[in-house]
Amino acid sequence: QVQLVESGGGLVQAGESLTLSCAASEYTLGLNINGWYRQGFGEQRELVASISPTGSTTYADSAKGRFTISGDLAKNTVYLQMNSLKPEDTAVYYCKADYYGLIFWGQGTQVTVSS
Repeated sequence: QVQLVESGGGLVQAGESLTLSCAASEYTLGLNINGWYRQGFGEQRELVASISPTGSTTYADSAKGRFTISGDLAKNTVYLQMNSLKPEDTAVYYCKADYYGLIFWGQGTQVTVSS
């Protein structure tokens, strides 16, 4: 079974930065880790950033100018650099992968931003 392992979450103050990582437990041919989502308490899960196999990226309006998604194809790993964090960024963050048409999710990592 494909497993996505997330790391990098934590508790920070507003204005600080965090970088999240998402990687397959081992390199998996055909696995495309292509996005980060988040879900605040009592909120719907929403797309934060996505990256295509060619490296093109998209961002939610709330993330534009502050977050950067990037990938390392050789290591089957995707990152989310988050700068200038705000309390409203507080959520559980999940990476998403596509594997031959099937969707897989990371276990989630908590990001908490205090004012």
